[in-house]
Amino acid sequence: MPDQHHQAAASPLVGVSYVMPVLNDASHVRAAVESILAQDYSGPVEVLIALGPSIDGTAELVADLAARDDRVRVLENEVGSTPSGLNIGIRAARYPVVVRVDSHSMLPVDYARVAVGVLERTGADNVGGIMDAHGETPFEQAVALAYTTKVGLGGSAFHVGGAEGPAETVYLGVFRRSALERVGLFDETIKRGQDWELNRRLRQTGGTVWFTPELAVTYRPRSSVDRLARQMFSTGLWRGELARRFPAANGIRYFIPPAMVVGVTIGLILGIIGLVQAVMGATPWLLLGFVVPAAYLLFVVAATLVYARGRGAAVAWWFLVVLPCIHVSWGVGFVLGYLSLTSNIAKHTGR
Repeated sequence: MPDQHHQAAASPLVGVSYVMPVLNDASHVRAAVESILAQDYSGPVEVLIALGPSIDGTAELVADLAARDDRVRVLENEVGSTPSGLNIGIRAARYPVVVRVDSHSMLPVDYARVAVGVLERTGADNVGGIMDAHGETPFEQAVALAYTTKVGLGGSAFHVGGAEGPAETVYLGVFRRSALERVGLFDETIKRGQDWELNRRLRQTGGTVWFTPELAVTYRPRSSVDRLARQMFSTGLWRGELARRFPAANGIRYFIPPAMVVGVTIGLILGIIGLVQAVMGATPWLLLGFVVPAAYLLFVVAATLVYARGRGAAVAWWFLVVLPCIHVSWGVGFVLGYLSLTSNIAKHTGR
């Protein structure tokens, strides 16, 4: 049901502040900003780019964007992290609606108009939609496919779609600035998963987080195996940290990848011991341990046949690589984060 937390509806012409943290992303940021400037929203807008210390030409690029359009402002983000950049942008925002934008994302032309309309209709604190991943190379297409299927990232509505209504969290988000101020903005000690944690506080304080499939943001996935593995490891690490900090707020789906990693690891160890048993002439009953990794491999092959069918041989072959990369990297990260086994979690940002 619509949230009753807000008594007054948002005006259709309410001002909108787009907030985008950017760090070393010269290849994507121009397209992301242009998608904002092309919005069909008729109210006043500003684009706040929180620029971290970049060395790839991003600083010069965003300076040029600001020089070309006075709606664009560049803010210094000395820390360079996503949550610090978001908070810098929110504090500098002039308008009552804050739209979080990622430099890897491409907003549809009606994004702000639809989102503000949903805020007005529902009274929600935060409105978001689908992370609509699209790749250009076969590898990126395989990653996008994994993102948008239940076997990849767990089947959350903002990945695979679903019915409109209250949600645990959403992709990016269009916020009432007053709601952000009510809960104290983003937690800057959380480098990944800060959206989920913020939305948890919004819900705890009586607000509603609202998912709508009307909003679909194009997302450009990582372009190589090592970058994908780094992103997934960091995401899993922080998800494990958050699961440990807030044990009552986690669904069972978060524990499936780490359970798979632990099961496959134990199965491989037992299977290897079984091989030793066979060499030594003992009954190699521990060879049964290989059943677990074999079952996982069969799952990956079956998922590829189901989801990658008709998408070309290159995408299918990469899907066979991408799916274990996501599961294993995320699962290992989760275990380390949950058990506090990493020496400096703050350095893992997934970039």
